[in-house]
Amino acid sequence: MRRCVPSCCASRNLVTMNIFKDAGHLLRFAGLFVIAFLVFWAIRGYVVPKTFGQYGHYRAAAMTEIAAHPAKFAGHDACETCHSDKAELKNKGKHEGVNCEACHGPQAAHAADPTVTPAKLDTAVLCVRCHAASAARPKTFPQVIADEHSNGVPCETCHQPHSPALGDSTGASAPASAPTAVAPAAVAGGGK
Repeated sequence: MRRCVPSCCASRNLVTMNIFKDAGHLLRFAGLFVIAFLVFWAIRGYVVPKTFGQYGHYRAAAMTEIAAHPAKFAGHDACETCHSDKAELKNKGKHEGVNCEACHGPQAAHAADPTVTPAKLDTAVLCVRCHAASAARPKTFPQVIADEHSNGVPCETCHQPHSPALGDSTGASAPASAPTAVAPAAVAGGGK
């Protein structure tokens, strides 16, 4: 005898069959996703250092690795211990807040062994690093257009690097034909 199935049950069974008709594809995709996640997690365990994230978003072991490198900078106190005359001159001039190694470079080897002679600085190149004319610098900051200002003549010809102001009793005296610095308005685009 045939059993009569109400129409609502038949439609429900039909909907259920349609939903799970392609379930094999979905289950395979879910399985691949789980496998990919597990492979990622395993590789991450080998690639990411153990101390990563210990103190934030960086390697905590990096601090000890960096500390193990030899010091390259001596610090301005080490310079001022032996070169007190230059330090006194610098502290009276415009370069008062500039540390020695900002211009002279790392000098830990020289501080440890004074027989190690630092390289002679080319002031025609060195001074322009900070004093090249740029609208991005404050208007009151001394700026020059190097080619027009000195024509490649080293800055120390007219300026004493540790106290660079012309006419300064501690600085060098300017020759009669000494060029002048660029007016701040000209640097900022306010005229030439």
